[in-house]
Amino acid sequence: MSHLNISASSRIGCVRTNNEDMILVGEELLRNGLSHADFETTDSNRCMLAIADGMGGHNCGEVASYDALTNMSFYFKDLPSNLDEKDFVDAMTNWLKSICLAVDAKGKENPMYKGMGTTFVALTYYSGRYYWLNCGDSRLYRLRDGELRQLTTDHSLSNALGLMTHSSQIVNCIGGGTTEAYIDIENITDDVKKGDVYMLCSDGLTDMITDSEVKELLSRSLEADTLCEAADNAGGYDNVSVIVLKIE
Repeated sequence: MSHLNISASSRIGCVRTNNEDMILVGEELLRNGLSHADFETTDSNRCMLAIADGMGGHNCGEVASYDALTNMSFYFKDLPSNLDEKDFVDAMTNWLKSICLAVDAKGKENPMYKGMGTTFVALTYYSGRYYWLNCGDSRLYRLRDGELRQLTTDHSLSNALGLMTHSSQIVNCIGGGTTEAYIDIENITDDVKKGDVYMLCSDGLTDMITDSEVKELLSRSLEADTLCEAADNAGGYDNVSVIVLKIE
């Protein structure tokens, strides 16, 4: 059994007029605030940590991110116990299909929401196993023995073209005017070690500070708001959301 120490923060930034990011910690939804939580792992319990970075302009992006994480919260809570890896992956893939259809339908019903979309990145503990999930360009990192590594792959145009610089243009997301999306899912149970620090973030963090700065800040503090503050101090051009998890 392990103890998970969790810190989460979401900020509007210094330029935007509304926050389109949304955070899910367990069953708690968070926007424009802080959260701290502790979780004990057993074979019978479960925990979902996720960030959704909405897009589509005023109101629309925040609706898409809220809908995605609200839907996931209920879906994950209602999953049957003890699904094996294949069935869990199938369940998450089915969720992606259903939420894409739901976001698209809302856009067709109300022109205000047409084309809205959101990224989705998550780290989950379910039935004794750890998984990460990714759709879009929000990221999951791991800090281990002083080395920071990005575990997820950005579904961005720049990455698809093999460019070194990050582009905010993404090639995969929930919604965004299409129902065709895919999700990366990885079982990392055998690679999780005591002392590991995992960080989920929207690109409002990584577009403002470098990976080396992220590593330095994580090495000094496990407070998610410390990283969000650093993004704001660097200009805060976008909303910024961070979840930090330490395996104890």
